[in-house]
Amino acid sequence: MQKKKAMVPQCSVDYGFQRIGGKHKGRIIWHLSYGIQRYGQLRKAVTGITPKMLTQTLRELEDDGLIVRHEYIELPPRVEYELTDSGRELLPFIKLLSDWAAKEMERLHIPAMEVEKHEPCIAIGARVKPQVTPALQA
Repeated sequence: MQKKKAMVPQCSVDYGFQRIGGKHKGRIIWHLSYGIQRYGQLRKAVTGITPKMLTQTLRELEDDGLIVRHEYIELPPRVEYELTDSGRELLPFIKLLSDWAAKEMERLHIPAMEVEKHEPCIAIGARVKPQVTPALQA
């Protein structure tokens, strides 16, 4: 008979940042707010990340249930990614964090890159056709 491992209570803030923390996860989630994206589109849009790290980060987001990967068996092979309902629920918080960071950067005279403003597709259950997204640099 196997012993069950006891679940240790966790801080919800720590848990949340473990799911979306790191250098690239927030940007990947934000780019997927434009709608379904192919791997190549994400590779071009999320600058400053190696293909290996992008693949690893996409797998982590998929394991955490924030994105879903669709693989199409055709020639050439096609893979698309989209946010799950759980991933879409994060978009308003990422927007708030972005707005806060922009104010802080302005206050501290840190130059900010120009980013095209858009309204993310945050409707739960929405499925949007792929679009070309502007590059967002690190």
